[in-house]
Amino acid sequence: MPRFTPTTPDALAELLTRDLRMLDGYRVVGVDGADAAHPLGFADRAAERVRADGRPAETVSLHDYVRPASLRMEFGRDETSYRTSWFDYSALRREVLDAVHHTGTWLPALWDEATDRSARAHRRTALPGTVLFVAGPMLLGRDLPFDRTVHLDLSAAALTRGTPDDQAWTLPALLAHDRAHGGTAEYFVRWDHPDRPALRTGTG
Repeated sequence: MPRFTPTTPDALAELLTRDLRMLDGYRVVGVDGADAAHPLGFADRAAERVRADGRPAETVSLHDYVRPASLRMEFGRDETSYRTSWFDYSALRREVLDAVHHTGTWLPALWDEATDRSARAHRRTALPGTVLFVAGPMLLGRDLPFDRTVHLDLSAAALTRGTPDDQAWTLPALLAHDRAHGGTAEYFVRWDHPDRPALRTGTG
């Protein structure tokens, strides 16, 4: 059985920061979690801690890499469409993960989800040693070459409570993804109570 140790969000960000000290050059960290887990909030916290440690850090939201609505909605709102058609993981890899390692640049946003138009973002040049935190749903299991991965795991009950009614159709996809891939993260965190999470630290 997995063994879990109580922690705090700040302690988790500190642990990740210490880990990243061992990795020089540009690095990309995936923070995988359903919207109900607010993965971007933790990514912002971790980036702030990395910056306090003297290293540049930025965050990227997967919701800035959605596909156009015509593609997202092509097959309706169901589990398959949310898992396969909603987010442009290939563009995320090309414009963020591969780009920062190969060219030292990255694109902070590709598509504006609210206006359903190009984000018209300018490519940014990464400072030496920059850590990019990419946050959003269903990042694991997609052959994205993250240097470290964090999974903010919600129970089915917590996920349901935290998901607005008009987004309830996404629940089957999120639960299926977590069952298949959540356990593969280096940092697997029980996140039902974000003020008192628990980090998987081994098996007992």
